Amino acid sequence: MSKIKSNIKLLIPPLILNKISGIFYGWSGNYSTWEKANSKCSGYESEIIFNKVKDALLKVKKGEAVYERDSVLFDQIQYSFPLLAALSQVALKSQGKLNVVDFGGSMGSSYYQNRYLFKELNEFNWCIVEQPHFVNEGKKTFADETLNFFHDIESCLKEYPVNIILLSSVLQYIEKPYELVKKIISLNIEYIIIDRAPVLLIGNDKITIQTVPKNIYKAKYPCWLLNEKHMLQSFFKDYDLVFSGESNESINISNAAFKSYFLKRKFNKQ
Repeated sequence: MSKIKSNIKLLIPPLILNKISGIFYGWSGNYSTWEKANSKCSGYESEIIFNKVKDALLKVKKGEAVYERDSVLFDQIQYSFPLLAALSQVALKSQGKLNVVDFGGSMGSSYYQNRYLFKELNEFNWCIVEQPHFVNEGKKTFADETLNFFHDIESCLKEYPVNIILLSSVLQYIEKPYELVKKIISLNIEYIIIDRAPVLLIGNDKITIQTVPKNIYKAKYPCWLLNEKHMLQSFFKDYDLVFSGESNESINISNAAFKSYFLKRKFNKQ
C-alpha cells in the first residue's frame, strides 16, 4: 500500500496533490476575514475535543501513556528540539531557574513533554494560561507542585518570577494575533519561544481553514498563516532573534513551513 501511495504522489504534481489533500484534511482556502472562515468551522470550545484531550492527558499523568499531542497518544516522547534548546538556554542563563508561562497550553501537553528534563532545576514552575473550562479542569485534575493554571498572564506574573513565555501552536488560532504580540511585548518577559508555528515564507498573511484528520477528531478551525518576516518584525523593536528552526511537521500549502523562534529581550529595555 505504501508503494501505491508513493507512486500516486509521483504522478500527481505537488500543487494539485496539496489541493486534493486539503479537501479531506490540512489547510485550504483564503478568506478575507476571520469571521467568514469561522462561520464554516466548529469552535475550539467543542466538548468532544475537550474530553479527548483530558482523557489522553490523564493517561500520561497516570503513567499509562508516555506522551500526548493534540489528544493523540504516543509510545515515546516526540521532542520539539527548538523548544528544548530554548528552555535549556533560559535555565542556564538564569542560575537553574525556569518559570514558564505556557499560553494556550491545553492541560499540560508541553509540560508533560519536558518535565523530566528540568525537574532537578533549582526552581521549576510551569504556568498554563487557557480558556476558562481548561483552567478549571486543570486546577481540579492536573495541577501539582510544579504545574499551575491561570485565567490570564497577569495573575501568573503576580505569583511567579516568569522568565520565558511559550507560544506553542497558538498564534495561528488567535483572531487578532498581532494584538496578542503587542500585549506579550508589553509584559517585559525576558525570553519568548514561538513553537510549531505555520508561517508563509513568501506572500502576505492569510486566513485559511484547517481541517483536522478524522482519525484524531472531527473539527475545522480558522487558522492564520502569517508571513514569517512580517511576524518577526512585530517583535524586533523590543526583541532579538536568538535562533529559529523548522519543526517536524508538514503543511500542504506552497511556500509555507512549520517553524520555531527563540527571542531575547533587548538589553536596553526595562
